[in-house]
Amino acid sequence: MNLTENTLANAEFMMEEIKKKLRMATGAALKATALNDEQYEDLKDIYEMVAGKSQFSISEIEAITQELGRLRRA
Repeated sequence: MNLTENTLANAEFMMEEIKKKLRMATGAALKATALNDEQYEDLKDIYEMVAGKSQFSISEIEAITQELGRLRRA
């Protein structure tokens, strides 16, 4: 999958993968349809960081969740 392209499908894929990896119960953190170009790049950065790790501390999960919330509010 070419995640360099800012598409709704790519944004939805990255969010689903982040939720799976962090075992997040809710998907309410962010809607792919609400992302602008800058937010897409931020989401991609978060996705790449999450995809590159096998385990997360509670504080890391909280920080990632807060960052996703920041994207939602932006």
